Amino acid sequence: MPADTNSNGDIFGGWLLSQMDLGGAVFARNLAHSRVATVAIEAMSFIHPVLVGDIVTCFASLQSIGRTSMKIDLEAWVQRHTDGPLHRVTEGLFTYVAIDEAGRPHPVRR
Repeated sequence: MPADTNSNGDIFGGWLLSQMDLGGAVFARNLAHSRVATVAIEAMSFIHPVLVGDIVTCFASLQSIGRTSMKIDLEAWVQRHTDGPLHRVTEGLFTYVAIDEAGRPHPVRR
């Protein structure tokens, strides 16, 4: 939406990072079978701008599981309103930790 744009008219990188974090958290929560918390974002790359009107899709894949943590590779792709193919715009490595109801880390249930 236009309210999410920078001075160039592109979508803020922070907005896109937030959407990727939400998608990654859903993926991590399903793996952990519990609540999760984001503890790190590594190797974030903004490859191409996201334009107002683009349809954004996030893809997640598991890189590794530690005792309480999961490293999730995330990519954001867009479909421009003017054509059909998807274009990769962002990628990053997010780390989530499985947490219990008290907010304490617990082993990932496999």
